[in-house]
Amino acid sequence: MRFFSLSKKRTASTAVFAAVAAFTPLTSEAQPQLKIPDLFPFLNSSGMSATHNTSGNGQIDTSGPFFQSLGTNGRSCASCHRPDQGWSISADGMKILFALTAGTDPVFRPVDGTVCDHNVNTSTLAGRIQAYRLLTSRGLIRIAIDVPAGADFRVVSVENPYGCDSASTLSMYRRPLPATNLKFISAVMWDGRESTPPSTQKIDYVTNPADLMADLAHQALDAVAGHAQGATPLSPQVQQQIAQFESHLFTAQTLDFTAGDLSSAGAQGGPKALAAQEFFVGINDPLGGNPKGTPFTPEVFSLYKSWNHSSGFSGVARASVARGEAVFNTKPIQITNVHGLNDALNSPVITGTCGTCHSSPNAGSHSVSLPIDIGVADPTNSLGVSYLPVITLQNIATGEIVRTTDPGRALITGKFADVGKFKGPVLRGLAARAPYFHNGSADNLTEVVDFYNTRFSIGLTQQERADLIAFLKTL
Repeated sequence: MRFFSLSKKRTASTAVFAAVAAFTPLTSEAQPQLKIPDLFPFLNSSGMSATHNTSGNGQIDTSGPFFQSLGTNGRSCASCHRPDQGWSISADGMKILFALTAGTDPVFRPVDGTVCDHNVNTSTLAGRIQAYRLLTSRGLIRIAIDVPAGADFRVVSVENPYGCDSASTLSMYRRPLPATNLKFISAVMWDGRESTPPSTQKIDYVTNPADLMADLAHQALDAVAGHAQGATPLSPQVQQQIAQFESHLFTAQTLDFTAGDLSSAGAQGGPKALAAQEFFVGINDPLGGNPKGTPFTPEVFSLYKSWNHSSGFSGVARASVARGEAVFNTKPIQITNVHGLNDALNSPVITGTCGTCHSSPNAGSHSVSLPIDIGVADPTNSLGVSYLPVITLQNIATGEIVRTTDPGRALITGKFADVGKFKGPVLRGLAARAPYFHNGSADNLTEVVDFYNTRFSIGLTQQERADLIAFLKTL
């Protein structure tokens, strides 16, 4: 059946299949005491990733609440944050899991796993194939959010191909963010809703990491109530246990099929070096948000400097990775029409680099909250998003009309100016969790690079393009 075939864009090896199969029981009652050794290697299409637990005594204990069913539908946090898939989910992983369980694993639930929560058939295999097709093809969960009272925009129309076309409660389709490398984030969730007062705390230099821990605890509360359909609220103790567990996880690629061991020959790849990486809110912020006043440096990544003149069996591949790191750090980008950046600075053109928006050293997140619109939610963008709804919004004051596949942060703030704005994710562990962007619109890292190259007319040469892709695969 074509549904179960892996696309040419995302070819998964039989080893990946084995890894997913081996850890399918993580959320079941059958193996509640399973422990994953620290730095256990999980195969992906580019090589291997691993997780370092800084408080795990050499292991990741899966008997805690993160792995327990705390709601009513069998799901746990690990249903959508799987250690073999970068603590998120991959589309190929979901496709394989669907095949292994005939679409009955707890991740496949109508509350948000299906294309809509009504008028779908999950009673037959054929029905489940159709109902969960965005989860298995793009790794997308349906997120329903009410339009805020008092918003300065109105919903003109909703064109949803799956039937969830309410104009008051909008249905969007988003990727689960990784539940690892959380030390480096400055907002919780794509739209920052779990770091938005008054219900949650803005993440700030003075209050971090207490603010992050409070937000992660609140996110656990909301996730169990919503995604797991919890009947009773999580206790503060369980919320804190989940937040503490997540906060000690660091995940990164450890081996590249062509470049080899990513911590050899002086390189600093892998999760142990990442866990030791300095971070504070505002570090290396290019917009003057560094509380220590240190100037911004575009040399965001310095993992593979020692590979610049590599030789030997893996030398060619390692030299390519080092060149790709340099492209990330130094290739000029003329940043235009980015809402939240160009308009905020009253500058139509900003000359920057990849590090302008991915500024945290050796992590690639933005170290202060920076929701921006780079056009990924635009229905006409170069990636092609015809599988998503189109929502038409109008500014009440000016009459301006915008069409978007996801209003993003505007559904949290109620501001028309925030339509299409999302935070950028931490870049480490990319290879384990394709597809990319909040809506899964880039099947692989090649499509990510091509999107940016087209969107900002960067002018990458074929060599620069290949080197940048090779570098991103090692993160």
